[in-house]
Amino acid sequence: MATASYHVGVLARNYGRRNSVKAGLRLFPALFSQTRGFSARAFSQFVVVNKSDVLSNAQRNFQRDMSALAGKDKNFIFRQLLDYKSFTYTYLLADPESKDAILIDPVIEMVDRDAKLVKDMGLNLKYVVNTHVHADHVTGSGELKTRIPGCKSMISAVSKAQADVKLKEGDKITFGNLELEVRSTPGHTNGCLTYVLHDKQMAFTGDALLIRGCGRTDFQEGSSATLYESVHNKIFSLPPNYTLLPAHDYTGQTSTTVEEEKTLNPRLTKTKEQFIKIMEDLNLPYPKQIDKALPANMVCGLQDATSKG
Repeated sequence: MATASYHVGVLARNYGRRNSVKAGLRLFPALFSQTRGFSARAFSQFVVVNKSDVLSNAQRNFQRDMSALAGKDKNFIFRQLLDYKSFTYTYLLADPESKDAILIDPVIEMVDRDAKLVKDMGLNLKYVVNTHVHADHVTGSGELKTRIPGCKSMISAVSKAQADVKLKEGDKITFGNLELEVRSTPGHTNGCLTYVLHDKQMAFTGDALLIRGCGRTDFQEGSSATLYESVHNKIFSLPPNYTLLPAHDYTGQTSTTVEEEKTLNPRLTKTKEQFIKIMEDLNLPYPKQIDKALPANMVCGLQDATSKG
């Protein structure tokens, strides 16, 4: 029956419960003749039990072999996640060896998804990292801290928002064998940060630089002149092949490169004076979520202990 058990497990995995009996009797008639009275009904019951066994074993093996979760890059786990309401990208980065992980720019409405993904992949969420104090959504940092013991929040010290770790230019965020360099890129807000993962040739630009665009500069201590300098000195100074990953996109794109934006960005390829004029003439509407989001994000999310007062 050891051989039968193995083949039944394979059938359960490949054919599913509904088709396993038919497939088993068709593909392995000699196998089932080894035992008298091994009826279709008995086989069906056997499949149900062993299908569960096969899946649980696969799940256990999957979590043990963390490199299998990484995909093509065996030394790096990376997921780009979307909040379809605010068009915010949340990024999960992890080291498969240590299982240490970080989340960049989590959204409070998507915390269930993020926490489940971290748990399913067997990761240790070390930090929730914000690129800036957002005005269009509430961060999920506080809620994730309550659900995942030991997780710490991070944000720019200049922003004056509350967090466990206050970041500044030149700081390093280490998780396992991976390390992010912190670059100060104000202009959209005074506390905007860009996180550079040199080992993987990528940078997370928040709202400072978007795909063929940039963050607005008409509120939250915004400055068009400052943003122009930030992008050119701190982001465009990276190697041209570096992948750039923004906090938002509204056109269905997911990433860009330094070279693309230096060549094709319709705003930031202009002179500084032209850029300032472009930003002045945008006449953008008042952000819908700003009155709710800003106060909450100044304490790193509604569920942060300081907001429960």
